[in-house]
Amino acid sequence: MDVITADEKAKLQEKLKAAMAKRPEITKRIEEARALGDLKENAEYHAAREDQGMNEAEIRRLEERINKASVISDGAIPEGMVFLGATVKLKDLKYGDEELFLLVGEASGSAPDDVTEVTANSPMGEALMKARIGETIRVDAPRGELRFEVVEIL
Repeated sequence: MDVITADEKAKLQEKLKAAMAKRPEITKRIEEARALGDLKENAEYHAAREDQGMNEAEIRRLEERINKASVISDGAIPEGMVFLGATVKLKDLKYGDEELFLLVGEASGSAPDDVTEVTANSPMGEALMKARIGETIRVDAPRGELRFEVVEIL
């Protein structure tokens, strides 16, 4: 099950609204390119049709994500437990390094530079979900097993 925060749902809805707003613009580009003549060698027409296909695929993806996602309310998160929206300080048990991770439903790329976004359905996100301070988590990463201690939930 896909779990997201209310803020993430609002961002997804904004992206959906923006993608739907592009439809008339793309349709107009297709009409203008079609008016230029031969469609077989009409690069503008083919580019506009490709844009239309990609935009429609994004609309379907966003609609499906919004409809299937479960929105977690802030009051449902137990005290001291890692959940969506939490920033967590982890200590790498192999190297002793401490890093900050933000657990999100969908990566946005808007986290501060010193914080790494982790999606809930990634190996790291799955290991972090519902962890508590002081626990050791194991991450089955592509490069092998990683172990971290949950130091702090910010």
